[in-house]
Amino acid sequence: MSAKVIDGTKVAARVRDEIAVAVAEMKEKYNYTPGLATVLVGEDPASATYVRSKQRMCERLGIRSVGHKLPADASQEEVVALVARLNADPEVNGILVQLPMPKHINEEAVLNTIDLEKDVDGFHPVNIGRLAMKGRDPLFIPCTPAGCMELLADAGVPTKGAEAVIVGRSNIVGLPMAMLLQKADATVTICHSRTKDLTEHLERADIVVAAIGWAEMIKGDMLKPGCAVIDVGINRVDDASNERGYKLVGDVEYDSAAEVAGAITPVPGGVGPMTIAMLMKNTLRAAEIALAKR
Repeated sequence: MSAKVIDGTKVAARVRDEIAVAVAEMKEKYNYTPGLATVLVGEDPASATYVRSKQRMCERLGIRSVGHKLPADASQEEVVALVARLNADPEVNGILVQLPMPKHINEEAVLNTIDLEKDVDGFHPVNIGRLAMKGRDPLFIPCTPAGCMELLADAGVPTKGAEAVIVGRSNIVGLPMAMLLQKADATVTICHSRTKDLTEHLERADIVVAAIGWAEMIKGDMLKPGCAVIDVGINRVDDASNERGYKLVGDVEYDSAAEVAGAITPVPGGVGPMTIAMLMKNTLRAAEIALAKR
């Protein structure tokens, strides 16, 4: 068996095209432009890169982007005050506070400050609470899990009645992913670094979402033939043959898994492009919510 490749780059391009059309229509019909504010605290290079990529994507899609940068020694009170100002700014529809922040700042307290209707990252406790509850829907879904669900849908992977195994229990991916799959009528098992026999769980999984941050942890012989594999992991491993001295791999050993799975995301080019695409989609939704109140 050779798995169907779930092309995240292609799916993300489709999502972005749909957003660009909707943004242009909003401008023409209502003279209204969606706005995203980013908050970066400190000098972490990876965080700065992520913020720049989000700002560039806003520009491509016609979304207004305003960046706010605070020094690494900024106080929690300063960060909270900035978020409060953005909450009150009618030209800001979405607020993205880039994580992680310096250790002296209580991230939860900052995220709780974000207005529920501007929580385009989907991490406000009310949004997460609604996601967890039967019969409730959040205003926004965390971007990476939302992107994973989009990939499954595009690949035609059925979720109703499926056995789904999530490997990883982070607040950003693992837990909300489990909630989403449960809402989609899958039977969900969450595994993690303390799970005693991971293979036992994976062998019965129709859907596997790997998000544990452990390079190539999951091998092909651990998987159920024909399963769908969504690999959220992105890890650097040494590679002398690469001019950079390393290569990027997922949490799944791609070559062996592709011989067993029915469908699989590559790394890179799988889940990664979807995260920013879904952030843009959430920003558009936030603008629609604000516009409906005018």
